[in-house]
Amino acid sequence: MKKRIKEIIVVEGKDDISAVKAAVDAEVFQVNGHAVRKNQSIEKLKTAYENKGLIILTDADYAGEEIRKYLNKHFPNAKNAYIPRKDSLKNEDIGVENAKPEDIILALEKARCNFEVKENNIFTNDILFEYGLIAKENSFELREKLGNELGIGYSNGKQLLSKLNKYNISFEEFEMAYNKIKNITD
Repeated sequence: MKKRIKEIIVVEGKDDISAVKAAVDAEVFQVNGHAVRKNQSIEKLKTAYENKGLIILTDADYAGEEIRKYLNKHFPNAKNAYIPRKDSLKNEDIGVENAKPEDIILALEKARCNFEVKENNIFTNDILFEYGLIAKENSFELREKLGNELGIGYSNGKQLLSKLNKYNISFEEFEMAYNKIKNITD
């Protein structure tokens, strides 16, 4: 299963889109090379930049670097992903479209992209009840201490359940934090 990336990935052309989509599940926007200066790309990208963030992934050649500089001028907080020339070269042609999926993924990971993680849903109301985090006299106090220990803040029972699953907290991590606060509370 492909990793889902939150940010919009900005590439030069349509072949780059195909290569990126073969590697990851993401929204990809093409700027049509140097035409980025002439068309409405910057205006279209502003909303995406403000709402989701951008990752600039251009070819490792002079033209790609010029496009990258131009985009970074307009979007200074965009992340930049780089595929080394050697990993994007095919028959003397340098381009994102020539890179293997694993090289594209590595470049995106090095750019510190944000992967969307599906909720693991290992925690249930039954578990919260069993640990006294809901429907008990001192549940409020336990949830507060557990939230502080896990670094997720205070939550009511429903919020705690959502956060435990959403933040992919492992059961082992949960139990270690719970045992630590229980030892302090007892």
